[in-house]
Amino acid sequence: MNPKLKELRAKAMALPLQPGVYLMKNAQGEIIYIGKAKKLKNRVSQYFGSQNNHTEKVRRMVDNVDDFDYIITDSEFECLILECSLIKQHTPKYNILLKDDKGYSYIRVTNEEWRRLSYVLQKADDGARYIGPYKSSYYVKSSVEEANKIFGLPTCNRRFPEDFGRFRPCLNFHIKQCCAPCTGRVKLKDYNERVESALEYLSGDSSKTMKELQERMTAAADALDFERAARYRDQIAAMKKMRDKQKVVDISVDELDVIAVARQDGKGCATVLRFSDSRLYDTESFIIDDVDDEVDFRSQFILRYYTLRNEIPSHIALDGEIEDIGNTELWLTEKKGKRVYINTPQRGVQKNLVDMCRKNAYEALGQLKGVTGKQLSVLDELKNLLGLDKLPEYIESYDISNFAGSDNVAGMVVFENARPLKSAYRRFKIKSFSGQDDYGSMAEVLTRRLDEYKKAQEEGETAGFGRLPDLILLDGGKGQVGAVLPVVAASGLSIPVFGMVKDDHHRTRAIVSDMGEIALRPNRAVYTFITNIQDEVHRYAIGFNRQQRRRVLGSSLEEIPGIGRKRAKELMRFFRTIKKISSATVEELEQAPGMTHPAAVSVYNYFHEEQQVPS
Repeated sequence: MNPKLKELRAKAMALPLQPGVYLMKNAQGEIIYIGKAKKLKNRVSQYFGSQNNHTEKVRRMVDNVDDFDYIITDSEFECLILECSLIKQHTPKYNILLKDDKGYSYIRVTNEEWRRLSYVLQKADDGARYIGPYKSSYYVKSSVEEANKIFGLPTCNRRFPEDFGRFRPCLNFHIKQCCAPCTGRVKLKDYNERVESALEYLSGDSSKTMKELQERMTAAADALDFERAARYRDQIAAMKKMRDKQKVVDISVDELDVIAVARQDGKGCATVLRFSDSRLYDTESFIIDDVDDEVDFRSQFILRYYTLRNEIPSHIALDGEIEDIGNTELWLTEKKGKRVYINTPQRGVQKNLVDMCRKNAYEALGQLKGVTGKQLSVLDELKNLLGLDKLPEYIESYDISNFAGSDNVAGMVVFENARPLKSAYRRFKIKSFSGQDDYGSMAEVLTRRLDEYKKAQEEGETAGFGRLPDLILLDGGKGQVGAVLPVVAASGLSIPVFGMVKDDHHRTRAIVSDMGEIALRPNRAVYTFITNIQDEVHRYAIGFNRQQRRRVLGSSLEEIPGIGRKRAKELMRFFRTIKKISSATVEELEQAPGMTHPAAVSVYNYFHEEQQVPS
């Protein structure tokens, strides 16, 4: 803990209740954090009060504070402008910082007989032709990929004419995305015509290029060169297909930036999709360390991002709230010189774009941990559906199984990052009572599980029972949830608990809390995820119950003279049930592995007291 905490708090309590900017400094006098406040005294004094309410990042920052300065402003808007300016100037360690590394991209045309097209970030002195520069690397990359596909240009590493006839054509040839010059059957003249058409497409108007191709197709058909006419026809069809894909977005505004953030394990990712003329022309993703609060992360990111960008759109769509939205809009409006609107869409095309942007953010974040964006996205959807405070990365699910009130058991399955973690699965035998009581069984299981957590904590274990779940899902309704909530509350822990209920057709219908039901729509990814969890925990609990019954039934067979543990086990494996064993003839019993005639007679006589067979 910072030894100067009391001294710093006393200084903070003397600050005025006015808007301003504060600058935290370390022992070397370096500025390590810059923030703004509507009321300086209230905001700054919070840092040097109780540390229990601070996030880990804030605690580390406070531990390094030796002193602070402040600047009073006339308004909250001036605070925002001054904060942005000072952060850009000093780049403090504990602020969210973005590098202005948005460089230029080029289209590269190789200087060789069989020319290739590619996109690069830097020009090189290699004799190649470079077209550009372009500000958007995404635009260059996607455009070059489109041109290569439309005009059938190779993107492989094969060299021409050295590799003519040495290899079979690759998949791109078979799906009509490459003319396969590697076969040696493509004339250089025709190949160069494709390259020139691709360059016209990249450097000019695509509609003009399409018109020229249509004229060439007509001329080739008139000259009875139907093979060439067919090639032009395919290129025109490919261009139309690409154009149709791009026309899907109808945003009804001239300029739009879509911004979404994702957060997991203290890391955050902010993704920006930039649209102009109803077309996506750029995309960027930023990975940030030490992200604890999503609203704060989103708010700071927007200020830092547009501090480094001169191109401000007229509309910005966000995936959630930001602090001080009014002053942020005013700042962007002044920077652009034209009205800027910030909104969080709840429906329609922009809402779909925000969802897509958020999925891209989770995809970028997931790549750091080897998790797919789809998995993180469904956890985010579940978090929002249940109103959780954090992403449910570690989920435990429980189900009770019994047979006519006997052999009461429970199964616990675990899902980590939306995937089954089978090494953490656990089984329980119900010990506190006999008979059928699903509520009592569920309460006992959770009591034992949380007791095991306390033991693991004392022993310093963090795996298995030593790790608390972010969410508990019970296979059952409100009764099961009501039985478990007091157990969790008595433990002093805070774990969200929900139930999973099925409809009359045994399909997952809804999630249940102590407050009521939350309906699940079959077309949502979270529906499939919850269904998988419910099916898996049910399978696991049922499997354990059947195993227990086979063990008990197998031990009853050992009471028969001449039948030991091994023969009892083989009989159960061969016949599957006691009923089939009891109704089997002596000849059928002899078919089981390890059975002799005397042993088969002994088993038969055990189940047929009135029809004894002589040994």
